[in-house]
Amino acid sequence: MNGCIAVNIQDMLKAIGEEELLDLLSDFSCPLNQEVEDFVRNKSLDFAKKKLCVTYLVIRKLGNGKTVLSGIFTLAHKAVEVSNTNISGVVRRKLSRYARLDEESDKYNVSAFLIAQFGKNNNVLKEYSISGNELMDLTFGILKHVQYYVGGGMVYLDCEDIEKILNFYQSDNNRFRIFGERISEVDQKRYLQLLKFF
Repeated sequence: MNGCIAVNIQDMLKAIGEEELLDLLSDFSCPLNQEVEDFVRNKSLDFAKKKLCVTYLVIRKLGNGKTVLSGIFTLAHKAVEVSNTNISGVVRRKLSRYARLDEESDKYNVSAFLIAQFGKNNNVLKEYSISGNELMDLTFGILKHVQYYVGGGMVYLDCEDIEKILNFYQSDNNRFRIFGERISEVDQKRYLQLLKFF
């Protein structure tokens, strides 16, 4: 994986202390998604302390003992509604393993893993960067480990309706599929909701 490993932000806090961790996080840059950048720099540690979600720092140790933050992903567990009308028969059969259809609303209420934040650090030299597919592989490495201990089998995420981002999530490597959309209460942006079974 290009020499990168995913480290739970709480483990990093114990290893290097809060001051050094905040310094590492302050170097994270994601100009294409300011929301991700702001979360990493200003909220990720607090959210982990409150057990709202956990951010994983994708780091590379350099020969000089320094650490480079190449990317991040944030995971949580959350309930999500999936409309019965927007899905294929295959998805419907898979969903029935994890949820029951609410006949009244015609929706499945599913407890699923959420990829809440996902991004590469644009503030690192190219030789220390990580590809989106490598970052997703690390994400699913953690999810499969958690799945082994607690079960579950569906993961979802929200993303803006931007062709390049959708192509990445829906590629043969990642295989997410659109199942709905939501409007953000914070900024009134429209987000597409994508799911994947694993």
